[in-house]
Amino acid sequence: MTGKRSVTFFFCAVAVSLAVPLARAHDGPDNLLSAPPDPLSITTLLFAGSGEDIYQNVPNWCQIPNGRQNLGSTHGGVIVDKAGDIYFSMDAGPDGILVYSPDGKLKRSFAKDFVGIHGMCLNVENGEEFIYAAHLKGRQAVKMKLDGTVIWKIGLPTESGKYKQLNQYSPTSIAVGPNGHVYIADGYGQNWVHEYDEHQKYVRSFGGKGTEPGKFQTCHGIALDTRGPKPLLLICDRENKRLQHFDLDGNFVAVITENLRRPCSVSFFGKKVAVAELQGRVAILNADNKVEAVLGDNPDQKQWANYNVPPKDWKPGIFNAPHGVAFDKEANLYVEDWNASGRISKFVKVKDQAKAE
Repeated sequence: MTGKRSVTFFFCAVAVSLAVPLARAHDGPDNLLSAPPDPLSITTLLFAGSGEDIYQNVPNWCQIPNGRQNLGSTHGGVIVDKAGDIYFSMDAGPDGILVYSPDGKLKRSFAKDFVGIHGMCLNVENGEEFIYAAHLKGRQAVKMKLDGTVIWKIGLPTESGKYKQLNQYSPTSIAVGPNGHVYIADGYGQNWVHEYDEHQKYVRSFGGKGTEPGKFQTCHGIALDTRGPKPLLLICDRENKRLQHFDLDGNFVAVITENLRRPCSVSFFGKKVAVAELQGRVAILNADNKVEAVLGDNPDQKQWANYNVPPKDWKPGIFNAPHGVAFDKEANLYVEDWNASGRISKFVKVKDQAKAE
């Protein structure tokens, strides 16, 4: 039995009943269907993916901070710094960003004035890492150090001529070009992407609302794509269910992937792209931008893009509304669901493919 076939069978089992997915507490394929040591392990230790993209979930990875019944509303993004610490943004206080170690322990929190950050990216400048964030609740973009020290803020892009009042502007994501130019996507507002230079001076706007190539129906996520001969902007056109490439001058290049399940954000590892899809799964694209594997595919469509799924109804290893996603340096994945109680998941890349056969 190959790894790909075994995982396909696993998802078929999930679709029938989550009480009988394949147990994975074994040393080799001969024990594939053997009974697990306890009932809980049936629904906590799961493999997902196919081919060379096999992952295993880490049950209960994210520890709840002391004094809370749950993590708190998650409607943001995930980034991983060079040291391997995981940062994710919160939609409820007291702090806007929580920082966890790879083993799921809370290390610190900060950004109390920036609760409601939506999308984030990390950028290394002269050896120092900086967080760039689209602060949705504040209708602004912000650059800060890893300790939360604010470097600058950019508010309403009045120079663009696209807005008459502040409440028309709702930035959802941000990216930084090789020359320091900043790109801010107004995904919940007027669907323009605004470019600023390295001195925070307005340069141009591009996109706008529509269904034709080069237009957007919720330009939800934006990222710098360096996989090709020249860097491009990859933009999650969520409600058109596609990904689009633009050059760094804002010119439309191509629609690269279609028929996704409401793509929200992306992360890169080599030539691979992980896509958080709001409708209950994470897709992994290959160098040709084709879906080659999926993780956490939820068979219950009532839970897709459902903010109010309570923890008692979560299934380990199965997503409800993936919103933020990030690879670490080992190709492990961290996924933030859009959820009222707050949900962060870790999937570990299986390096020994024989264990997934």
